[in-house]
Amino acid sequence: MGVVVKQHVVSALVENRAGTLSRVSGLFSRRGFNIDSLTVGETEDASVSRMTIAVSGADPVLEQIIKQLGKLVDVIAVRELESASCLRREIMLVKIGADEKTRPAVIEIAGIFRSRVIDVSSSTITIEATGDKEKLDGLLLLLRPYGVLELARTGLVALERGNRVLSVPGVLSVQSLSISN
Repeated sequence: MGVVVKQHVVSALVENRAGTLSRVSGLFSRRGFNIDSLTVGETEDASVSRMTIAVSGADPVLEQIIKQLGKLVDVIAVRELESASCLRREIMLVKIGADEKTRPAVIEIAGIFRSRVIDVSSSTITIEATGDKEKLDGLLLLLRPYGVLELARTGLVALERGNRVLSVPGVLSVQSLSISN
């Protein structure tokens, strides 16, 4: 029986300093994991960044990587986000070939997917779309016949649903708040 490879989403809070991204991504590549998507941005604290890493690989190997990530000096907290209990989004900008005749159809498709037209020229339309991978892939499928001229995707960002929080140890979070009357 073969090893089951599936997509995983890892969220990590890391020190916002030079070299952190290289050390974290190097850990994945050394273990043979291909990073499908990697996004990094500051949190509410400018000294801390959140990394959202989408990778494909086997469960046991990922568990080992998460343990090793937790030991890196730059990593403050790390956890795999289960797909059923997290919100996942991506932003896509797509420039489509569209003249007077095809422009209404392209605008209609964008509207169906709750996307926004953010630029129009005599021969192109640029659309901004936000959603999960499946939604953006579906939008692209319908737009391809018109001609995709340029495409940029941010990569995945994700947070857990509800009151579960990946936070800096020792810092007040929603989990540690109690309200008394």
